[in-house]
Order: sequence, then C-alpha cells, then structure tokens
Amino acid sequence: MSNKHYDVIIIGGGNAGFGVSQIVHPAGKSIAFIEPAEFGGTCPNRGCTPKKVLVAAANAMHEIKIAHTHGIEVGEAKLNWNKLISRKNDLIDFIPGAMEGTAQKRGDIYKGKAKFINPTTVEVNDVQLEADNFVIATGSTHRPLTIPGAELLITSDEVLSETEQPEEVIFIGGGVVAMEFSHVYARAGTKVTILEMMPQLLPRLDKDAVAQIHNESERIGINIKTAVEVKGIEQAGDKLQIQYVHEGKTLTAQADRIINGAGRIANVAELNLEAGDIQHNDIRIEVDENLRSVSNPRVWVAGDALVSSPQLSPVATYEGRIVGNNIVNNEAQKPDYSVLPSAVYTVPAISSVGFTEADCEREGLEYEVRSSDMSTWFSARFYSETVAWSKIIVEKSTRKILGAHIVGHHGEELIHIFALAMRHNISIDDLLGDFYAFPTFAADIKSMF
Repeated sequence: MSNKHYDVIIIGGGNAGFGVSQIVHPAGKSIAFIEPAEFGGTCPNRGCTPKKVLVAAANAMHEIKIAHTHGIEVGEAKLNWNKLISRKNDLIDFIPGAMEGTAQKRGDIYKGKAKFINPTTVEVNDVQLEADNFVIATGSTHRPLTIPGAELLITSDEVLSETEQPEEVIFIGGGVVAMEFSHVYARAGTKVTILEMMPQLLPRLDKDAVAQIHNESERIGINIKTAVEVKGIEQAGDKLQIQYVHEGKTLTAQADRIINGAGRIANVAELNLEAGDIQHNDIRIEVDENLRSVSNPRVWVAGDALVSSPQLSPVATYEGRIVGNNIVNNEAQKPDYSVLPSAVYTVPAISSVGFTEADCEREGLEYEVRSSDMSTWFSARFYSETVAWSKIIVEKSTRKILGAHIVGHHGEELIHIFALAMRHNISIDDLLGDFYAFPTFAADIKSMF
C-alpha cells in the first residue's frame, strides 16, 4: 500500500503548529497534524494560561494583605488550594477539545508520536506519512536533572494539578517557573526555598530589575540562595531531603516537595532526526535564518522546538506564521526578535523589552540610563505598591529607546507602550511629550526618563 501524502505535516498541536495552519489551510494545502497528547501544547494546558489563574489568586492575597493601608479591615485570608486548582481546571478544560476541533477543520489528525524513517517520511502508530513539508513544532519539555535522586522531583505539571497545598517546597533553579510559582506558594502560606546555580536569579534579565524582585521575594518570606551546587535528593521519612553546597558549606534542607525549576528544553529527542537527514547538535536542530533545516529543505522548525529564540507562546505563533508564509509563497521571511516584550508573573511582575545594560555594553553602544524608584510617587502610594521601579535605556545619538525594564507599577501592561515606541522608532522625547490620562500608571512614563 502506498503511503498517504500531504502538502504539510505539522508535528505538534500547539501554538506554533496552529500558526502554520492559519496560513497554509486557507491556501488550500493538505495538512496532517500529529500530536501525542492533548491539543494546545504547554501554554494553554500546563503553562502560561493555567499558571495565570494561580497568579491571579496570589495577587488577590497580596491585595488583602495591604487592604489595611486603605482603611479596610479584614481578617486573615486563607487560600483553599483544592478550590483554586478546581477553578483552574474549570477555566481551561475546554481548550484541548476546542483546539482539536479547529485542527479537524484544517486537516487530518493522527494521535501518537512521530518519528522520521527517511527524509521524506514519518511514521506514527505504524502508519507512514509522506509530505512536501514537515514542520517540527513539538514544543519543549522539562530540562532533566542528572543529580542523584532526580526521580523524586516534581515539575510545574504537578504544581498545577496537585489538589493539596504543601507546607514546604524547594525549587531547584531560580528561573521563570520557580519565581512565578514561588510567589504563588509563599502568598498562600507555603514555606519556599529557591536554590539557584547561577549568581543571579533570572540570569537573562536586567540585574538591577532582578535585584528588586529578589528583595521583594525575601520580604514575603522566600528563602533564596544563589551560586548553589545541588549534590542530591533522598527520601527522609515522609519528607524529601536535599543536600547542597553554598558558600563552601555543605547543607541540607527538607520539604514536602522538591520542584525542578531548571527550565525547559526542545522536545525533539524522540523524532529520529538522523533518519530524516536533519542536522542537529543534540537537541539543537540547525536551521537557516528562515527557520528551515540546513540539511533537509522539506523540514522547518518553529516554537519551543527551536533553541535559538525565546520560549514564549506569542513567539511560537509568530514563528509558525512565518514558516506558513514561506511554505505557501516560497518566500524567505525571517523572524525579528529585536522588540519582544515579556513579563515574569511574580507578584508584582517584572517586565522587560529590548536590551539590558549588559547587552549595551557587549554591543559597544553609547547609551544613557535612568533608574527610578517609583515607590514614593503618588501613583504607587495610591495603591500601596510594595515595589515600583523602572529602568529606561536610551541611545545617546538617536534618543531611540534601547530597552525598558519595570518591576510593579502595572509594568506587564506599560511595557507594551515602550515596545510600540521601539518598533516604530518613536524617540524617548516624543514618548515623554505625548498625552496620557491622569492620574494613571501610564502617565508616569513622562517621569521615567
């Protein structure tokens, strides 16, 4: 029997794959989706969307905590973790079915794991499928840790699904996942420790912005240790015990749960890339600037399966649409990541776009910078902000904005104004000279530089 042939086979049913199908389906291309689990991928099912439900609860706990500053008298708040997880499930349970329904309208669906058997064919559940184009949109998976006892770790998947709130948790790693969930846990009353290997939490972000959220994290009771070497984990009765080295001393700590917060890596290890003639270095698939495999021109990569771009849901959709356009129009579009707003949803959030000071130094740019502690500004005092801080970086010669970093002050919303200015070459002087409704957090932009 001859193999079934498609114009495009999309391996993965998440945002990157859907971004591709948004372009190739209206163009009349035949599509097959291959997905081993639920449609939607990490973000809507086990990542950014359900996480924000928990973050919203943490924000509510914070607001109750500071209610007395507004003259509001309330009792001690207690979060019902079981009800919170149930609310999360109620809000997201429809997503996989809805996205699978959309996929069915755009093409055929094969449930299972795909692997290449040659450069033009993949196999799924003993069915062989050929295509003119393959899109690897398999997303990411938790970075495995090789320390002794790593099998005792849980991940953010369990944090989002366990219905019982632990009394004490330890995160290995101080990246985005650890920081966001640590604030949820701490504000819900769980004792939290973060053990980070690097000298700084969130090592890719501006060091001064990170210092602000580091201090706030410690203020709410999170125990943070950086420059740590974890030696191993073992069961200790009904607790888990971790051994680590910090400042030359070997220490131990116990917790109900120890969580892998070491980040995520491209989920491509089981695709049999060699058989597909797909050049790679371990999990790094080598692609050109148009997201096409350098060795097999039928193969494209988008989303978290790439290791060269940020692991963000909007980026995955963006890259998928670029791949779709390149397939349909035989174009050579390439992604532009120069203006990419993002936020880490601690409470309060830390938001950024563009260069850090370290980036500017590395690029040899001449720049000006202004950091502002906004906690004494009226807007911050209106809302009793515990942290309100910004740093704006501007190129000296052009007055164009090179980067913006905000902690608190609704920065996760304000950062888009800076991103818009950067993308459309609006100078800092034009941005400061514009009109803003007053009094608002946005109006404070006029005083940030």
